[in-house]
Amino acid sequence: MTTDDPVTTNDAVTANEAAPFDAELMAAVSELGGAMRGLVDASVSTTVGAQELLAVAETVRAATARLAVSRRPASQLPALDDPIAFRRVYSPVTGVGSAIAPPLVIRRHGDEVVAEVRLGLAYEGPPSYLHGGMSALLMDQLLGAAAIAAGLWGMTAHLELDYRGPVPLDTPLLLRARVTENAGRKSVIGGTIALAEAPERVLVEARGVFVTPRPDQAEAYFGSITDASGQHRPPGRPTDATAVQRD
Repeated sequence: MTTDDPVTTNDAVTANEAAPFDAELMAAVSELGGAMRGLVDASVSTTVGAQELLAVAETVRAATARLAVSRRPASQLPALDDPIAFRRVYSPVTGVGSAIAPPLVIRRHGDEVVAEVRLGLAYEGPPSYLHGGMSALLMDQLLGAAAIAAGLWGMTAHLELDYRGPVPLDTPLLLRARVTENAGRKSVIGGTIALAEAPERVLVEARGVFVTPRPDQAEAYFGSITDASGQHRPPGRPTDATAVQRD
């Protein structure tokens, strides 16, 4: 992500409203995130022997110790995050700094949001197929992104999935989601996972109900959140959704 990237397709939030960020730090976080994703992928697919695995483990522990000298608590937002602009660099689905995120790039297309992704062995459930829990994680994120793209937001109150067929690994996938109902604080959103080459043959279908917390609920949930400097500053729109790019 660069400062020129679109922040969100929600007309209520524009790039000009996004808090500025340290571009050098963003580049470094992205670089480390990419390296970590490469390490995770190699760690679950390698066939090297035990001695080499032990040697690499020592190297990884040394790197971990270097990072652990300065850490933030869970109640403190990362320096690069901006929930209002939906910038979440460590999201486990879209975060450029996350070792476990694909990361997914979500874009707006007509009245829906879409994403294309190829998932490797790190996400395996049944041999050569995607873990069903990963389908739920991806769909939860995409449904939330559809809400944001429609100018809505909320927290997941209900999520249901129908698994119509196994989702293969190392195969281009197409994910879609759109708002199907909007009733005040509640939004209903549907989504699907399919092969990119056969988008109409749905492998996973999802339906989620998202509810905007009442002010007192938001305060109870997020009132202790601080910004990166430690200053008490609960986000006005606490959400795990991340930026949706224009198609």
